[in-house]
Amino acid sequence: MLVGYLTVKETAEKWNINPRTVQTMCNDGRIPNAKKFGKAWAIPDDAEKPVDKRVVSGEYIDWRSKYEKTDT
Repeated sequence: MLVGYLTVKETAEKWNINPRTVQTMCNDGRIPNAKKFGKAWAIPDDAEKPVDKRVVSGEYIDWRSKYEKTDT
């Protein structure tokens, strides 16, 4: 690969996450200066891991039961 850049697999191992998650981050533009060459992504070796924006508070667990259905 290019000097100063890592592959998706290397980045996933470095950040301890799934390679598919790294690909998704690249596709969404969440990793600055990541470049795509054909089907492969080149990620700068000094790139910071983006913040995980998934909801982990449990706020949405069983959200349907909070809203009662009304008969009209």
